[in-house]
Amino acid sequence: MSNPEQASNQFEKDLYFVTVKLFLRDGSKLLITHDIFGDWDLPGGRIRKDEFNKPLESVIQQKVDEELGQDVKYDLKEPKAFFRVERHEHNLGGQLVRIFGVGYEAHFLGGAIHLGDHHDQMEWVDTNSFQPEQYFTGGWLTGVQEYLKAIGNEQG
Repeated sequence: MSNPEQASNQFEKDLYFVTVKLFLRDGSKLLITHDIFGDWDLPGGRIRKDEFNKPLESVIQQKVDEELGQDVKYDLKEPKAFFRVERHEHNLGGQLVRIFGVGYEAHFLGGAIHLGDHHDQMEWVDTNSFQPEQYFTGGWLTGVQEYLKAIGNEQG
């Protein structure tokens, strides 16, 4: 017989934040950003309560406007990577949270990039030689690796 506590844990649901991230490409270059908390990041962010019923494309546009500026133009493509992240949330007093990420590919069409308040630097990296483990850790690294693998399969 199984332990009743184990059986109840088996059916216990988990709570996740959901984030939409952009793999913004200009040819073979991929834009990565660095946040003010010391981590490398991708443009995008978590879906807020007031964004629940908005189309994801609209949520992504709002995140791009906030993080890269309203001048940035891009062609949004389909999701290329799905990933899970655990991190200590600065805005929640260091509480450990879980995040489910959907990474959309997008092609950069132009416009001046102006980093928002939560990012202090950016870098265009070459997808052909980029070593994401030098920038990312945990679930973010897994998501970037999944994306690079997906585009590698398309190119190869």
